Amino acid sequence: MSYASNAGTFLLETLIGLVLLVFMLRLLFQLVRADFQNPVSQFVVKVTNPVLVPLRRVIPGVAGIDMASVLILVAIQYAELFLLTLVLGAEFFAAGMFVIAIAKIIGLVITVFTVSILIQVVISWVNPGVYNPVTALLYQLNEPVLSRARKIIPPIHGFDLSPIVAMVILQLLSMLIVAPISDFGASLR
Repeated sequence: MSYASNAGTFLLETLIGLVLLVFMLRLLFQLVRADFQNPVSQFVVKVTNPVLVPLRRVIPGVAGIDMASVLILVAIQYAELFLLTLVLGAEFFAAGMFVIAIAKIIGLVITVFTVSILIQVVISWVNPGVYNPVTALLYQLNEPVLSRARKIIPPIHGFDLSPIVAMVILQLLSMLIVAPISDFGASLR
């Protein structure tokens, strides 16, 4: 690989990764019913509305899941994979890339929860009990995952071990679900 293709790959993955992250946050905030009056939520809504509002007129939600957001996420991830194959001069295989795009989207969900739980834990150690819009949103986002982890290991003498349990389970899901789907997609050549 040349220096130019390395730089192109980095730039492409960074820019598209940021776009994917914003759309993923929009979907996850809706799923956990986060406070949409929060300034961070307002930013995410304002950035994603120009694409999602027209698309929602055509694509309805299913079982509380915003299918327009899901379609956008898959389309953007698929486009990223296509562009990366162009930059790298690699072979593009449509069906396999679609499956890999799905695996990457599931992996992004796992990564968002893992990183947000880690940030929430660090904030609880450094600056506990102080209100911040980001902190409030992190708690709203992570509570569905952490409450399930608390059912496995409840707090012990005031120590909440649910973040550790949740991150272990998230990593296991990554290994047992994302990796096999990605490998299956790579085999579809």
